[in-house]
Amino acid sequence: MDRILSFLGEQREEMIADLRRFVELETPSTDKSLLDGFAEFLAGYAETTGGLAEVLENEAGGNHVRVRCGGNEPPIMLLGHFDTVWPAGTIETMPFSVRDGIASGPGVFDMKCGLVQGFWAVRSLREALGIEKSVVFLCNSDEELGSPSSRTLIESEARTASSVLVLEPSSDGALKTARKGVLRFRIRATGRPAHAGLDPSAGISAIDELARLTLKLHGYSDPDGTETTVNVGVFKGGTRYNVVAAEASAEVDVRVKTQAEAERMIRVVSGLKPHRPEARVRAEGGMVWPPMERSNKTAELFQQAQLLAREIGIELREISVGGASDGCFCAALGVPVLDGLGAVGGGAHAVDEHIEVASMVPRTALVARLLETV
Repeated sequence: MDRILSFLGEQREEMIADLRRFVELETPSTDKSLLDGFAEFLAGYAETTGGLAEVLENEAGGNHVRVRCGGNEPPIMLLGHFDTVWPAGTIETMPFSVRDGIASGPGVFDMKCGLVQGFWAVRSLREALGIEKSVVFLCNSDEELGSPSSRTLIESEARTASSVLVLEPSSDGALKTARKGVLRFRIRATGRPAHAGLDPSAGISAIDELARLTLKLHGYSDPDGTETTVNVGVFKGGTRYNVVAAEASAEVDVRVKTQAEAERMIRVVSGLKPHRPEARVRAEGGMVWPPMERSNKTAELFQQAQLLAREIGIELREISVGGASDGCFCAALGVPVLDGLGAVGGGAHAVDEHIEVASMVPRTALVARLLETV
């Protein structure tokens, strides 16, 4: 660990300079031109750190990048995304800066710092220790959208990996050994229009139907039991104030801890019935990310990380979180997954997004030691 820490300490300013480059190249999830440009940049950057990089063409969105290092044995998979929630031009009003040990800027925490640290972890093994480990580093461009085009690729690489280290940001320094799964639904209600003043009884309000279902759905939230949460986040309906609404729709987010609970909630939403028999209700959607349930293999991987962290004076904690990541896809295949190995900071998706610069070297060293010893 001492040689890795010494090497990274000497390269600290270069790591910060790399982080600036990553952040200042904006990558909104829906801007293929900017995403493709970053993918080309990232492939070139990866090859300077000793990897063999491929830009993976994606007609449905931004291109992805895969980097291979080392031998032919089953690789350790590093996983991260380079798309962000920030629209193009945000860098003008929210520029990258480093002040009082805090680096800020769009996407710096979620999750460009994690990518920088991952590449420097691989580089430190080679340059400080002369070690070439078998590693595949997959960087996708659509995680913030639910990874629609990269999921198959992620699962394919995970199936051949010995373990998966996810470089998503930490939770106040803690690693994530369990995550909730995410279900998304759109519910459509259809009623019958009528004049709201002259003949309201002739109508059937789709808004009324969907409002009742909203209350019913929220009733399935069980924070103290199953820990399932249900949120109707978008509600639309009607055409005019004086017309009984014939159509209404809602977008629903459901978070679950286990696959069994996911299946139960899919049955619940699929089985929704209207209040009035003349109305119609239809639910579309389902699982976006499966839950990442804490397995014995993941627990062993965390214990190994905890021991390695003590070598650099960090008492590592683990946590279960409600947010999903692409690590969920890997865990569902039975592969041991350790998540949250990226940045220490906060403000994901918020104007105060930031990372603690002092954490970059020790967190990178931790990833390097995991790559060395797993």
